[in-house]
Amino acid sequence: MKDLAAARWQGWVSFALGLWLAMSPWICGYADDERFATGNAAFIGIALALGSHFEVALDADFAEWLNLAAGTWLAAAPFFLGFATAAVPAVNSIAVGTLVMALAASALSLDKQIEKWWHKQFVED
Repeated sequence: MKDLAAARWQGWVSFALGLWLAMSPWICGYADDERFATGNAAFIGIALALGSHFEVALDADFAEWLNLAAGTWLAAAPFFLGFATAAVPAVNSIAVGTLVMALAASALSLDKQIEKWWHKQFVED
């Protein structure tokens, strides 16, 4: 069980990043030119915002694992979806993905069960 008060801020920052990501194709002006980047940003952004909202509201630990997966996908998406050469959407996706992964890892580090497992696997002889 993670420390709820300490981890709640990561959920709200992930929520804000999801909203930014969902709106970024139109704010940054690549919505008309990069349809794969736009679809990915809109879909993953909305999913990230909704997932983060419910994680904060319901204290759902599994949402951090989903955020970690979403962040990993966002960092890799420009290369898999073919928009790695489009600077603005690629940098946006990679930057948001990296931040989401860091926030999820930070929140997961507060989970005492994961800490015990990690210690048992990698610290004890």
